[in-house]
Amino acid sequence: MEKFTETIGLFFGSAILIYMLIVIFAYTFMLVIAFIHIRKHYLLDKEEADEENLSSINMKPISIIVPAYNEEAGILDTVHSLLSLRFPQTEVIIVNDGSTDSTQNKLIQEFKFLEVEKVYRQELSTKPVKRIFQSAVYQGVWLIEKENGGKADALNTGINFARFPYFCSIDGDSILNEKSLLKVMNPIISSDGEVIAAGGNVRIANGSIVHSGTVRKTQLAKNSLVLMQVIEYLRAFMMGRISFSKYNLVLIISGAFSVFSKEWTVKAGGYAANSIGEDMELVVKLHRYLKENKLKKRIEFVPDPVCWTEAPEKLSILRKQRRRWHQGLIESLWKHKRITLNPKYGAIGMVSFPYFWLVECLGPIFELGGYLYIIAAFFLGEIYFEFAVLLALLFILYGSVLSIASLLLDAWNKDVYPTKSDLFRLIFMSLTEVFWYKPLTLLWRMEGLMFFIIRRKEWGNMQRIGHSSKGQSI
Repeated sequence: MEKFTETIGLFFGSAILIYMLIVIFAYTFMLVIAFIHIRKHYLLDKEEADEENLSSINMKPISIIVPAYNEEAGILDTVHSLLSLRFPQTEVIIVNDGSTDSTQNKLIQEFKFLEVEKVYRQELSTKPVKRIFQSAVYQGVWLIEKENGGKADALNTGINFARFPYFCSIDGDSILNEKSLLKVMNPIISSDGEVIAAGGNVRIANGSIVHSGTVRKTQLAKNSLVLMQVIEYLRAFMMGRISFSKYNLVLIISGAFSVFSKEWTVKAGGYAANSIGEDMELVVKLHRYLKENKLKKRIEFVPDPVCWTEAPEKLSILRKQRRRWHQGLIESLWKHKRITLNPKYGAIGMVSFPYFWLVECLGPIFELGGYLYIIAAFFLGEIYFEFAVLLALLFILYGSVLSIASLLLDAWNKDVYPTKSDLFRLIFMSLTEVFWYKPLTLLWRMEGLMFFIIRRKEWGNMQRIGHSSKGQSI
């Protein structure tokens, strides 16, 4: 019996060890790809390229869609930031998805909205629209009041209403830098339509000084939970999306800031109204449509554009967000499971889907198993202890060293957090990740997996505080 127990213990330990080695190798490979990409573009004069884009006759007009449900805390900052964008031609469409707070009243008062009659083409099915407003101050700013149907339904309503060939989706708590649209449209314009969607880089604004929709000064929040999310965002964008984008393997571009071709989005069926992770679901649907129709198009991630968003500051809110993200990821993978290891779908089926199944979807099971194994090893024999020490070192390498490498690479490239003390604070927090933040997020992702298995859908109320109230309002 003792021999059998020892064999089982070593088997599980070996399985977790092999899994961790595969994940660390994959992340290290992606980090190297990201470094090569960033180094290649490091010396380019991006300001000059932006100015050329600004005056280019090839630049396409964009409809900016802002789905809003109870966004009274930050919606005015978001709209003001959109009005200050440097871009040749835009329209702003705010879709009030049945808010129960003062979101609509604040908008009407601030931008002098007046009710109007307007005809539009309903290409995607949505909940009924109640009223349409147009700003008396800014002619290109619209407010649509509709019955509550969820974020995906609100985005589809905005797509129906949009009159330009490209649309940009922005969360109701997001703020864009003035040249963000120019930069994210660059691969679309330079590819002459081959790129049909592009996602931008998202940063956390908590702690920064924000005024009238503009980030006046970037600085870190004091909240440790927010700092860990800053590190997490940097690592995710630095290691995952840059390298996946290089080979047209991106399955997720952030719903907080992304641009899509309206034509191809409508052909793919628009956002899935019954999906809890609508942004990933749309990207997967687009890839599937392109492969099944043998179309040579691309979806890219652009590291330069910066969209500032509000991160949860409470454990309870973050828990709901991470549970929902993981449940949405599994739903999309399961819904399109026929793509997995199917050569018909090219690299998306042979690389992206296996990676997301193994690392993103099943990762919490292996990693939590590793934590439990390390704890149990202290009460078992010597050979288990050696395994546990090796696993603990791999967890530190995975959770801390790769994070620090991402931070240093980002600091070298963009210098968003300019002071050395900011960088040292982030590096210090990275060293603590494996001891508290990582186990928490693993538990929340496991909860998302359980919600998927029992078919329970719960969006969760994401309480907003607003950008201006976080930092020092000028």
